Amino acid sequence: MVKMEDVARQAKVSTSTVSHVLNGTRKVSAQTVQAVEQAVKALGYIPNTVARSLARSRTNTIGVAISALSNHYFSETVHAIETECAKHGIMMLFVDTHDDPEQELRVVKTLHHRRVDGILLAPSRDPQHRALTYLQNNAIPTVLVDRLAEHGFDQVGVENRESTQGLIAHLVAHGHRRIGMVAGAKGLSTTQERIDGYRAALLDAGLPWDDMLLVEGDSRSESACAATHRLLALSSPPTAIMAGNNLMTIGAMQALREAAIEVPQQMALVGFDDFDWADFFLPRLSVIAQPVNELGARAVGLLLGCIDNPDAPRQTVRLAPTLRIRNSCGCP
Repeated sequence: MVKMEDVARQAKVSTSTVSHVLNGTRKVSAQTVQAVEQAVKALGYIPNTVARSLARSRTNTIGVAISALSNHYFSETVHAIETECAKHGIMMLFVDTHDDPEQELRVVKTLHHRRVDGILLAPSRDPQHRALTYLQNNAIPTVLVDRLAEHGFDQVGVENRESTQGLIAHLVAHGHRRIGMVAGAKGLSTTQERIDGYRAALLDAGLPWDDMLLVEGDSRSESACAATHRLLALSSPPTAIMAGNNLMTIGAMQALREAAIEVPQQMALVGFDDFDWADFFLPRLSVIAQPVNELGARAVGLLLGCIDNPDAPRQTVRLAPTLRIRNSCGCP
């Protein structure tokens, strides 16, 4: 079995220098790092990560609790988190919460029992906030992703209100005066922030508020399809619709096709969240695109900082999304 001493002899450095290179515990010259890495590769040395983690009371693993299997945006977020973890030599343990509060609490407890160094969580809409309370009571380093809380945690999310306001203003600039919104699930911070942006845009344009034009799509395509049909059945239906996430945009598009309504000739349609095939739809979808890769990287960075310095002041990071105007809004 190859030992660290063997690597040191091969690289012609001390054993402590090899340790510093492998653990990143001290600055070492690039030439020395290269020599150690070449020796590790030549000898097939496998570091004893378990012993190292026990010595530092760390496991070099983080837990990720997000409902990703049914949501393309969150699956991209998890991929971005995994990519960033790999850069830091960290193992990621992912468990899907299915956006269910009971499952979420079980997931958080399981990750804690597996001694992860910290947890990234996109909270579900639990009125009792049981998972968040458990995390706080057990002083588990935690960063909230996308869906933010009022206080108590490091967290990173996208700016929702002003970006939604800008997209609705774009529809107003096209001459629309009755604009419907298919909103996400109640109880989520992202849902309320996007509704606030929708309301602010109407106010800025001097357009009256109509409760009938705001329908709940529950953040799912099936519910959004039904909600869009409710908008279309109004005595005075909207001429433009915004959907609150990618799944609901698909549901809204399905409803419009079932009603034989052409986009954008008879109805403008825009959404929050870009996705791979949005640019290949007919028409091409105008959306607010979230910076998924940056979101994942910042989430991991915040969590590592929280693990290293748990007593530091908590941070809330807001990332700017991008407005991608294609032609479902009526632009050429």
